[in-house]
Amino acid sequence: MTIAKITASRDPADIISCDVASPVTEVVSLLAGKKIGAIPVLRDGKVAGIVSERDIIYCLAEQGADCLSRPVEDIMTSPVITIDSATKVDDALALMTKRRFRHFPVVDDDELVAFISIGDLVKDKIDEVEHEAAALRDYIQTA
Repeated sequence: MTIAKITASRDPADIISCDVASPVTEVVSLLAGKKIGAIPVLRDGKVAGIVSERDIIYCLAEQGADCLSRPVEDIMTSPVITIDSATKVDDALALMTKRRFRHFPVVDDDELVAFISIGDLVKDKIDEVEHEAAALRDYIQTA
């Protein structure tokens, strides 16, 4: 199973993101307002980084409230690790586990096509297991 299956019904225009020049306070409001944990950061429409709640908390701990007026480019995680639509779900999960993060920009031909979370991947795995269990039940009942 690939990432393309998970993102097939998503419109890239619906991706919530910000520009590298966006103030951190604006990003905080966006994350809180949308109840999300991270967003991709774009420069000229291309993925330049990712900013998460963790990035903001670490910045606040190190620099205090002054960091809130800075551009998000100063606190984002960069370079960002991306995947493409052809990446297998298991490979994406393994990379998230190894690198200890929870979000991926999905980039095909240098264009951001989706933004996925570990929750998206886990949901897909659960759906797959439930489908296999149902198929096995049907097989046993008809055997």
